[in-house]
Amino acid sequence: MADALPNSLLNGVIVPLIDARISPLDRGFLFGDGIYEVVPVYAGRPFRLDAHFDRLQDGLAALEIANPHSHARWTELVHELIDANGGGDMGIYLEISRGAGKGRDFLPERGMQPTVFGFCFRLAPPKPELLQRGISAATLEDIRWQRCDIKSVALVGPVMLKIEARRRGADEAILVRGERLAEGSSSAVFVVRDGRVATPPASHERLPSITRLVVADVLDALKLPLEVREVRRDELLTADEIWIASSTREALPVTSLDSQAVGEGEPGPLWRRLFDEFQALKQREAD
Repeated sequence: MADALPNSLLNGVIVPLIDARISPLDRGFLFGDGIYEVVPVYAGRPFRLDAHFDRLQDGLAALEIANPHSHARWTELVHELIDANGGGDMGIYLEISRGAGKGRDFLPERGMQPTVFGFCFRLAPPKPELLQRGISAATLEDIRWQRCDIKSVALVGPVMLKIEARRRGADEAILVRGERLAEGSSSAVFVVRDGRVATPPASHERLPSITRLVVADVLDALKLPLEVREVRRDELLTADEIWIASSTREALPVTSLDSQAVGEGEPGPLWRRLFDEFQALKQREAD
């Protein structure tokens, strides 16, 4: 992820990031008691903003945190933040914590005011050499908590998994629970075998990925069926292609898994069709 851009959002006001201040008693800092969203922006326009807001609302509701803004006000704030940082292609990080209390107590105080923080970072297209070679991944047992469907700011599990993947020389961790595919440490996962694309269904074990839905739309445009079902671990090991998908990386091919080649060891033909149509979809929605 690129460095943060200079202007941020703090409790409804655009302020220089260097001047943003949050209480050390904020429950997001003390407990990871909050949720976050990452919204891609292309040509100054947020991509699938309504879907991101819906997921944000679902996360707040699950944690019983009152949404501090209406949908219309959120839209205004996002556009103010984009404009304050010069527009163009960027990612927006939004975090809403339960707020700051008078001390540290597991049980929240009543009537707390949520803290809203946001910043931007530049999005750059994947480098040509990355598109030529793909990325590497390692399969790791999922050590995260039981409610991965909540986009919680408590991310020490994925941090540990990404560190372990890097230790194994991999770019991403693909997580399994026993013999079932969960998801990537920060991505949705798709498996291609014999021309058929499969991805696991939504559940408490997985984040409801917005980019996963975009990939489904792209596959539909290409007249390629998507099987939403449980995917076995052994299907990863015998896949012709594996893809990961996330808001900031879009859809990338995994060409090496546990130091073994996936398929022919290079981005596969279905991924290349997917990538081209994904770029076309972005352009259509930006226009």
